[in-house]
Amino acid sequence: MSTIDPNAYGASWYYATRVAAPPRGRLVVEVDADVCVIGAGLAGLTVAREVARRGWSVVVLEARRVAWNASGRNTGFVLPGFAAGAQALVARVGLDRAKALWALSEAGAEYVRSAIGEAAMPGVELSESGWLHTSKTDRDGALKSEVELLAGDLGAAAEFWPAERVREDLRSPLYFGAINYPRGFSIHPLNYALGLAAAAEADGARIYEQTPALEIDPAGVRKRIVTKDSRVRAAHVVLAGNVHLAELMPQFAKSLLPVFSYVIATAPVGPELRQAIRYPGAVSDTDLADNHYRVMAGDRLIWSGRSTVWRDRPQRYVDTLLGDIARAYPQLRNIKAEYAWTGTLGNTVHRMPQIGEISPGLWLLSGFGGHGLNTTAMGGELIARAIVEGDRRWQMFSPFEVVWAGGMFGRAVQQVYYWSFRARERIEAGLAQRREARRRRAAGGRAAASIQASPDAAKPVLPEVQFVPGEAPAAPRKRRRRKRPDGNAAAVVDAAPLSDEKNNDR
Repeated sequence: MSTIDPNAYGASWYYATRVAAPPRGRLVVEVDADVCVIGAGLAGLTVAREVARRGWSVVVLEARRVAWNASGRNTGFVLPGFAAGAQALVARVGLDRAKALWALSEAGAEYVRSAIGEAAMPGVELSESGWLHTSKTDRDGALKSEVELLAGDLGAAAEFWPAERVREDLRSPLYFGAINYPRGFSIHPLNYALGLAAAAEADGARIYEQTPALEIDPAGVRKRIVTKDSRVRAAHVVLAGNVHLAELMPQFAKSLLPVFSYVIATAPVGPELRQAIRYPGAVSDTDLADNHYRVMAGDRLIWSGRSTVWRDRPQRYVDTLLGDIARAYPQLRNIKAEYAWTGTLGNTVHRMPQIGEISPGLWLLSGFGGHGLNTTAMGGELIARAIVEGDRRWQMFSPFEVVWAGGMFGRAVQQVYYWSFRARERIEAGLAQRREARRRRAAGGRAAASIQASPDAAKPVLPEVQFVPGEAPAAPRKRRRRKRPDGNAAAVVDAAPLSDEKNNDR
């Protein structure tokens, strides 16, 4: 193991299972390069690798560590598409352009898959097992329409699964129909980022950590980037960052709404985990914050949700996330959490990434909004090709302009929307379960009437009922409580000790 600063990465399962990586020093001398990339997350590392592979010189400046935030802390889903839904995409740009954009998003996912194999990245744990986007209501019409658009018009690999098929793989009373994306896959995102950095360096890129860019002068043919101990001169500058660009380029950071997602990784569960969750890939049961999960390392469960627009200690959300698991899978109500962490997403108003040339030689690559593992790869390659080869495909994103996210008012509105969305989703799910319970009672009554009408007939064998929607889950286990320094009661997690995570996302 290398001596990577744990305060940079948070107390995540990914940090605990990272591969060895060499320490990278600060930039302390003046350098010249063809391209200067600011930000060593997945987007910046992809640009650096692709520019270097084409024979140009490239310098990467990272304020902290490679992939220290969202790039190394996400759930590891590599999916097609964007944060914006397919229907919203078509409504905004039309079917033909939406189809071309969707193809680019799939190419981004394929880039990740290919890069892992080409560089023989260790510890990435590529799992080619699909993505299942489930519904908590019995309204299948919307799902079928979405699949018709995706598979029929956009050429996506997507298929509708009815509730019976979903419940074969997810033994939960909450779920009804779903859209299955068989080409989706999952990885260890931090090890992928570390492997991408190593691949970029092997091609000639120079990466400097603990080197925040303090000032940019974008005028002229050679732009000037000032750091604490050095200066960089480059013909092109790529801003490959998130809300952390606030001090350097506030006008772009203000176009992003910061969203903090909370994640837990459980202790090893045992065989009951695979009995409950038989689907081998990634699962999402919402369009927003709650919940996204997958089985990893054989019998651990990684589970994310409860997003907020302010940063909080992830340990405060452990009980809540364990409660979400128990609601979805009552048979897993006694599992424990070993790791808890958070990362910062940057969401745009239109939920599409910001990709393009701001002024001659100054490029922006940001706003991936929870779909970063495919769109960072897609955008990084587009920008590299634009710089080196004059490729103009990045202009396909010109309809998605930089828009102010509303500041503190925008955050407040978004948080209220999250709360109301959760409440509405819970109500709609309960109504769907009651409707299904009524249908089953009615079906049972018709079967009984049929038996009475034919007393000499053989007793029919009714279909096995595996779930009873609306059935109350088992009572939650009692929690011991302690006092927080502010005097309020705080739950003590009935789980293995969780490492505290410092406030390092600001």
